[in-house]
Amino acid sequence: MRFASYPSLEGASVIVTGGASGIGAEMVRAFAAQGSKIGFVDLDREKGEALAAELAADGGTVAFQACDLRDIADLRRAFAVLAEAHGPATVLVNNAARDDRHGWEDLTPEYFDERIATNLRHMLFAIQAVAPGMIAAGKGSIVNMGSNSWWEAGGGMPAYTTAKAAVHGMTRSFARDLGMHRIRVNTVVPGWVMTERQKELWVTEEAIEKHRARQCLPDLIEPVYLARMVLFLASDDAAMCTANNYMVEAGSI
Repeated sequence: MRFASYPSLEGASVIVTGGASGIGAEMVRAFAAQGSKIGFVDLDREKGEALAAELAADGGTVAFQACDLRDIADLRRAFAVLAEAHGPATVLVNNAARDDRHGWEDLTPEYFDERIATNLRHMLFAIQAVAPGMIAAGKGSIVNMGSNSWWEAGGGMPAYTTAKAAVHGMTRSFARDLGMHRIRVNTVVPGWVMTERQKELWVTEEAIEKHRARQCLPDLIEPVYLARMVLFLASDDAAMCTANNYMVEAGSI
């Protein structure tokens, strides 16, 4: 594959949540390759520090903060440190999530609240944290990561699918509220992406063949394809794109 470069991302201050592994790590690498000043947060300190060191050794401008996004005070602290390092972010990628399976029968209010905190609440407060800097800059791009799960009427994780469906309403609301400042807000919808976590927990030959049959395209989705869509939406090339869903699911929905 031969991919595009985006001049508008060179030197841009970018924050990615959940950037230490999986799709998030691919995004962090992709922004670093564009010459962005990339900051990222993750609960996994070891993987986050290793990725930051790797990219810095390659000449990237990178900063990492270990952060529990369920703790909004910790989120605000980490974002403030990244803004101090790279300047106020003009790109935010709300990527962090966790698609743990759970049945509706045994769901408790406490577990539901934790799933909302893990998969939705931090996105809103991350936007709140970066929006003043974007308003001052007169521009910005916010990309919220959605999910194919609820689009495909997937079962087995109702708190997760509820949170991910809500991402789309939040995206459209913030697109209206922030649009006057030329801040764009979009949702990227992944299909079944072949991250290491997915391979370890849920990929089987039977599941893969069933999913291939659902997709229009025969190839499995690798994290790089999500990163490429996010780069486009973050760039000036997408200047008139806001309040919408951008599918990267090989035609499975």
